[in-house]
Amino acid sequence: MERVFLSTAYLAPVSYYIQLFRFPQIYVERYEYYKKQSYRNRCNIIGANGILPLSVPIIKPDSPNTPICDIRVSDHGNWQHLHWNAIISAYNSTPYFEYYQDDFAPFFEKVPAFLFDFNEQLRETVCELLDIHPQITCTDKYQSEFLPEDADFRDIIHPKQKHTDEVLNFVPAEYYQVFSRKFGFIANMSILDLLFNMGPESIFILKESISKNK
Repeated sequence: MERVFLSTAYLAPVSYYIQLFRFPQIYVERYEYYKKQSYRNRCNIIGANGILPLSVPIIKPDSPNTPICDIRVSDHGNWQHLHWNAIISAYNSTPYFEYYQDDFAPFFEKVPAFLFDFNEQLRETVCELLDIHPQITCTDKYQSEFLPEDADFRDIIHPKQKHTDEVLNFVPAEYYQVFSRKFGFIANMSILDLLFNMGPESIFILKESISKNK
């Protein structure tokens, strides 16, 4: 069976959840070193002024070789309050914000201890809401050796990568977005964008976003 390796991610983009939907067995990397400007601690939502990046601040580790599972979250700037207010501002007029807000609000009421644990708890919540149930294994060491059939997406799902990617088998299906009249459809935003706009139909958007070529 093909094994798929992903990095941890904060409210990951649609392309990340495509992999959780496509593959029954997923490995989330716990022992890589922390990498800046990636989805590991940031997500992109759509607000009234366009794409709005949200970044979780971290406490600078003592060593650049600190594993991602040991990266601690900072309380700098009351970020959790700012993130939740930004999410409310962006999505309170979407069809399903009221339906899902109570699932996410508790994550922003106190500062989490570790980034990896925080991300995984959010991922578990999102998977339940999407009704997808991949078998998730967190690695017990840094994965440096792969079988021929393995897929290593740890650094491919990245803010600087293009939104459509043959490697990811991802061709984004358009869906309703509150600000689409202003900006047009914007692909591969945080999974929050899909959930709040499409609700239970989100699973069908994931299915439609899988390339038919593979």
